[in-house]
Amino acid sequence: MSTHHTGGNLGTAPNGNHPRSRPEEAELTMSSGPQEHAPARPAPPAPRTPEPGRATVRAGAATDARLTGVLPAPTRVRPAPGVRYRLTAETVIRTGADPAAGTVADYLATLLRPATGHPLPVTRADDGTLPPVDAITLLLDPTTETSETGTAGTGSAGSTHEGGYRLDVTGDGIVIRARDRAGLFHGVQTLRQLLPAAIESSTVQPGPWEVPGGEIVDTPRFAYRGAMLDVSRHFFEVPDVLRLVDQLARYKLNHLHLHLTDDQGWRIAIDSWPKLAEVGGATEVDGGVGGYYTQADYRTIVEYAATRHITVVPEIDLPGHTNAALHAYPELAPDGVAPAAYTGTEVGFSYLAVDNERTYDFVTDVLGELAALTPGAYLHVGGDEAFKLSPADYATVMNRVQRIVADTGRTVVGWHQLAPAEHVPGRVLQYWGTTTADEKVAAAVAQGARVIMSPGNRTYLDMKYTESTTLGQDWAGLIEVRTAYDWDPGTYLDGVPEEAVLGVEAPLWTETIRTVPEIEYMTFPRLVAVAELGWSTAPARDWESFRLRLAAHSPRWDTASIAYHPSPEVPWPTTTGTGPAVPSPRREIGPVEPTADGGAQPPESSISAPAGTTSLSRSDNQPSGR
Repeated sequence: MSTHHTGGNLGTAPNGNHPRSRPEEAELTMSSGPQEHAPARPAPPAPRTPEPGRATVRAGAATDARLTGVLPAPTRVRPAPGVRYRLTAETVIRTGADPAAGTVADYLATLLRPATGHPLPVTRADDGTLPPVDAITLLLDPTTETSETGTAGTGSAGSTHEGGYRLDVTGDGIVIRARDRAGLFHGVQTLRQLLPAAIESSTVQPGPWEVPGGEIVDTPRFAYRGAMLDVSRHFFEVPDVLRLVDQLARYKLNHLHLHLTDDQGWRIAIDSWPKLAEVGGATEVDGGVGGYYTQADYRTIVEYAATRHITVVPEIDLPGHTNAALHAYPELAPDGVAPAAYTGTEVGFSYLAVDNERTYDFVTDVLGELAALTPGAYLHVGGDEAFKLSPADYATVMNRVQRIVADTGRTVVGWHQLAPAEHVPGRVLQYWGTTTADEKVAAAVAQGARVIMSPGNRTYLDMKYTESTTLGQDWAGLIEVRTAYDWDPGTYLDGVPEEAVLGVEAPLWTETIRTVPEIEYMTFPRLVAVAELGWSTAPARDWESFRLRLAAHSPRWDTASIAYHPSPEVPWPTTTGTGPAVPSPRREIGPVEPTADGGAQPPESSISAPAGTTSLSRSDNQPSGR
């Protein structure tokens, strides 16, 4: 199991409960099939007093509205007015002869059984015949129409992407068809949204469980739709990560980028370099007790994500952001001297020794072990904010790092500062700037690089919503929901045509984030905006429609005890709570405070940043402090 927090910096959930669930809960979840991961959560918030101007949703209209309220917006929706399908105790879930559909059917059953109380048996027609019964049917069919253009399933970027589906609801049953298992899974997530919000309950609810009639044909715009969690600045246990995986799956995101290493902590065990985790993983921001994932822990995350059709993208940040590694292995430092452990939030001061062959042994070993643990196509190597290296030295080290990744058989991904390094086939740059032009990125794209769009002033989930937000930062600006939604990844960056855009990702950096409710508060509802940008074509997207659809989803978050920001830009229904309140981060310097589990809250770190460090706050509008 992972090395856990043992008393420092755990915080409390807003209702006083311990915010972090225990690893044994993850084991139970994994061993009992593909059910929704539900670690110990805060109690659902009490409904708040209705505020003037907030929408009231009539129960009679709610069923019809759900068909046109799907998030992300589908490619095509055709309602069948007056038609309903009702789940009952007699309903079964069935698949065709292809066993691949069975795992998705099992997942659907585990989603629906707790709230409905219905048995919902899963049956398979081994002979390929499906007798007419009261059923939800999942079919893998290579001829399925999943886009306006037919079976090709092409997004507007002109590439064929897996994950499209067709969903038909009649009075007699529901049929989800797809050409691949990811498509069936996405269809299940849409069906989930067509049921009442009470379907998210973990206990039996009265129903009725009606689904509006109609047809949905849907396919993703971009192949890569992701989110990032920084587990280095503050460490998060395996169950916390699995809970985030489930939330990504709700909105058809398919990549989870884990920022595993930084100055403050190394979070993945590497057998050939054991002190990386044992020594480098012992700290985190503010001086709290850190932690790391064993390789078994990491496999648990990867395998669980795969059941949700989410690919884990691990990041080892090189050649900067390496203080934790240098502290563990001083032979990697330019002067051969171990730096002190660092628990502050400054950037730009650490870097690997460029002219030391031991550095490249280290990179080869670490990336080799990580590739062996990671079935996905991508290895992320960071590449940003190495301010102490000259451009020539930076190119020297990153050219070799890119070739090392290629030797593992994986595709290299790096932050967009990697652009000047030599081109390797297939490489991907992740753009986190705050401007709409970058000549170096455009030049790399002209050579064949692809881009993941993560502009800091649009997608960074650690940016404050407003000046009064008690969590997060503001170096890239304030990001309310409309700011996160009102832009187009396919046309955002000059010199980067849509066909060069692999997709979009929303990163969450955790310098100020310590608990699961804090993760969720900063994530929702902005992550849903980014999810729609990645999935839905431009004609399907509209801010007015989005804000109404978003408002209708808040009862689901309340039922599932998901914290969220009650943005004033969204007309939340009067029956909706705000989600668990998020406490102000404890930043004062003083005596330790008790936490919910009887441990202690350490004071603010007294370690100062080394000379030459770049602050998180920059006044020249250049990206910094990511």
